[in-house]
Amino acid sequence: TSELPNSCIAPHRMYLQQILEACADGAVRLARFLYCDSSGLIRGKATAMPGLEARLTDGIGLTRAMMAMNQLDHLQPVVGAGPVGEVRLVPDLSTFSVLPYVPGTASFLCDLLTPDREPWAACPRGFLKRMRARVADAGFHLQAAFEAEFILARKVSDGSYEPFDSTCCFSTIAMDQAAPFVDDLVRSLELQFLQVEQYYPEAAHGQHEISIHHAEALRAADNHLKLRDTIRGVAWKHGLYATLAPKPFPDDVGNGAHLHFSLWDAAGKNVFSDPDKTYCLSDAGRHFLAGVLAHLPGLLALTCPSVNSYRRLLPGWWSSAYAAYGPDNREAALRIASPFWSDPAGSVNLELKPCDSSCNPYLALGGLMAAGLDGLERKLEPGEAVEVDPNLLSSSERSAHGIRRLPQNLDESLNALERDELLTDAMGPLLTEAYLAVRRSEATLFRNRETRFELDSHFYRY
Repeated sequence: TSELPNSCIAPHRMYLQQILEACADGAVRLARFLYCDSSGLIRGKATAMPGLEARLTDGIGLTRAMMAMNQLDHLQPVVGAGPVGEVRLVPDLSTFSVLPYVPGTASFLCDLLTPDREPWAACPRGFLKRMRARVADAGFHLQAAFEAEFILARKVSDGSYEPFDSTCCFSTIAMDQAAPFVDDLVRSLELQFLQVEQYYPEAAHGQHEISIHHAEALRAADNHLKLRDTIRGVAWKHGLYATLAPKPFPDDVGNGAHLHFSLWDAAGKNVFSDPDKTYCLSDAGRHFLAGVLAHLPGLLALTCPSVNSYRRLLPGWWSSAYAAYGPDNREAALRIASPFWSDPAGSVNLELKPCDSSCNPYLALGGLMAAGLDGLERKLEPGEAVEVDPNLLSSSERSAHGIRRLPQNLDESLNALERDELLTDAMGPLLTEAYLAVRRSEATLFRNRETRFELDSHFYRY
């Protein structure tokens, strides 16, 4: 603690004492130090209890190469992210959780720091922290939440997966059949201090959705990683597989991770809210929205970043296939959500629909913030709202409204990201190079393999 700024010493000691007490008397035997990589996979190392206190300060060593590893563990050649040199997995003590679904195990979410204790340029969590600082310099902070859709399944004799049930959207039959799992899931989330907002069965067979209460941007990304791990871990306890992959089954509805967000000022006011404006969306909200729309082709490489993502982003599947926005328009990329009657000013928010859980949430949120800030600073305008399904419009009508088709495969979105100087400048050279190398390798890898291999690979890893 002597190396920490004075303002950090008291919280550090408080967290440290609570953590050591929670791990005492054999309650915890291993503590995981976790991070999210360029493929959106949650990885980490674990320490045994005798070394915990020292490692909370020192971190755990990690080869730089891990941020250039794709989802099949193929290392990509990236200068500065190869087998020579290491970084430290340094835990954020405020993210500590005892995991209710794994015996004797706790976890932390970590920053990647260099040996001289500086943020590593390829750390996704560090990127989000930089974007959070930019938003703070403008006098704001972003509140966000990911809505996680997932499919419960069983593995069958040929090694493939089949849905847990074949019921209908919002069906009480599905609720009843999945109740033991869902009850355990909600309990496990609550024990990790994650506040559940809603749960319901979704449209695909075996599909469910659960949402966590919104939080400041960094905590929202942390929460989504915890949610993903908890969904899969609890399912495994119940003899099931849970996948958050974008399109587990080619002929059924895919899984999104719709991203809700709003901007708040230092006085605690929702900057997006203005009751005198159309849809109650303020001028600042419109500018922020316009920035996201303007950068959406490149941003998509961060929010829908897997080969499998583009099986989901099709017209008519409520996943959004067009760069358009509208009030409660679930076929538009950006939805202006209806405010709650009980808190109209506080609940005005935007929903980014082209987002899924193959993303690294730190990169997705960081990119969103960079794009929105650009719109805010340049006072961009988003054009007219679209109040119909964009796919029902003719090509000329869409053109007249400035409605563009989103990239239709990973190669297109990665090319758009590489061309988007605002996003790549925000990410920085090393993070950009590592990310593009990893995701391009996946685009090539799955392009040359059969569909079944792609579906099964994404199903198991996400």
